[in-house]
Amino acid sequence: MATTSAGASEIPNARKAADAAEDAREVVFSVRHLWKVFGPKADKIPDDTSVTELSAQELREQTGCTAAVRDVSFDVHKGEVFVVMGLSGSGKSTLVRCLTRLIEPTSGDLEMDGEDVRAMDRTALRELRRRRAAMVFQHFGLLPHRTVVDNVAYGLEIQGVGKAERRERANEMVDKVGLAGLEKRRPGQLSGGQQQRVGLARALAVDPEVLLFDEPFSALDPLIRRDMQEEVVRLHREEGRTMVFITHDLAEALRVGDRIALMRDGEIVQLGTPEEIVGSPADDYVRDFVRDVPREQVLTVRRAMRPAGEGEADQGPALTADTLISDAIEAVARSGGAARVVEDGRCLGVVDHACLLDVVARIDRPQHGEVAA
Repeated sequence: MATTSAGASEIPNARKAADAAEDAREVVFSVRHLWKVFGPKADKIPDDTSVTELSAQELREQTGCTAAVRDVSFDVHKGEVFVVMGLSGSGKSTLVRCLTRLIEPTSGDLEMDGEDVRAMDRTALRELRRRRAAMVFQHFGLLPHRTVVDNVAYGLEIQGVGKAERRERANEMVDKVGLAGLEKRRPGQLSGGQQQRVGLARALAVDPEVLLFDEPFSALDPLIRRDMQEEVVRLHREEGRTMVFITHDLAEALRVGDRIALMRDGEIVQLGTPEEIVGSPADDYVRDFVRDVPREQVLTVRRAMRPAGEGEADQGPALTADTLISDAIEAVARSGGAARVVEDGRCLGVVDHACLLDVVARIDRPQHGEVAA
C-alpha cells in the first residue's frame, strides 16, 4: 500500500525517467549557435559582442543588418514531429531553410546524422535535398501538364529510378495520402487540399529520412486544413518518420507537434512539449501566446496529480500518465472520487476534482533562475 511519502517520490522519479528517455533518442539534426544575418558585413555580427545583445531594431539602426536567426541551438530527434512556430518575421522559415542550406547560415554548427552540413560540397548537398530531407512547401509547385501519378513520381525520375519502379512507388503514395482514383487527373482538376496531398505524396515517394514542411496548409480553407493536419498526424503515427513543421498557427502546432520551438525576432524563446509550452510559459510573450488555449485539452494528469494518500493507491479508476485533464475530469466525475495515475503497474499519484480544476485555472510562471530550453 502506497503512503504519502512513497507517492511523492514517484512523481519526480517519473519525470527523471522521461527526461532520460528523451536524452537517449537518436539525433537527426543538431544545431548549435546558428546565426543567419542579412546586410553589410553580416559575417562580422555573430562575433561582435558589442551588437549581439541589441534588439532587432537597434541592430538594424546601428549596423544596417537584420539577424533573421540569432544564436539558435536545438536537436531534432529521430521519429519526432518538431514544430518551429512564430509570427511573421520571427525567423522560422529562414531557420528551417538553413537546415538544408537552401539559405546559407552565417555562422554556427549544423549536423545531420553526425555529418557536417556546412562542409558539404554541391554533390553532397544535392543528395541531402533529393533523398534525405524532402521539403513540402505552401505553394505546391505541381507540374500542370502532368497527371497526379506523374507529379508524384517526378522526384524519383530526377533520381534516375526506372519508369516501372517509380510508377509503382508513386501509386503506393497516392493511395497512402487518400487520392486513390485520381491518379490520371491533372492539378487543375483538383481542389487545393487534393493538390497539397499530391505535394505530400511526391515528398514521401523519395522515402526521405526527414520531411520539412514550410507552412504547407496556411492557404487552405479551415476544414481542409484540419483534414491535412490529421493526415500528417496519421502518417507520423503509421510511419514514425521524422518531421520538421513550420507554422504561425498555435492550434496547428499543438495538434501536430511532439515538441515546439517558439521563435521571436530570430531567437527561440521557449522549446518544449505542447504541455510544457501551455502549462509553464517561459515569459510574458509565451504566456500571451497561449492564454486562450483550452488547457484541459493539452495538459495531462502528470501536471495535476498529487501523492497518493493512505489507501488511495488501491482505489478508484486507473488512468495513464498521458491522460488529458479533460478526460480525467470525466473519469473523476463518474467515479465520485479520486482516480489513480498508473504507469507500469505502479501508482504514480492520484487526481481528484480539486487538483484537476486547479491546474486548469493556473498559469504557471517560470521559477527564479529558470530559462527557456
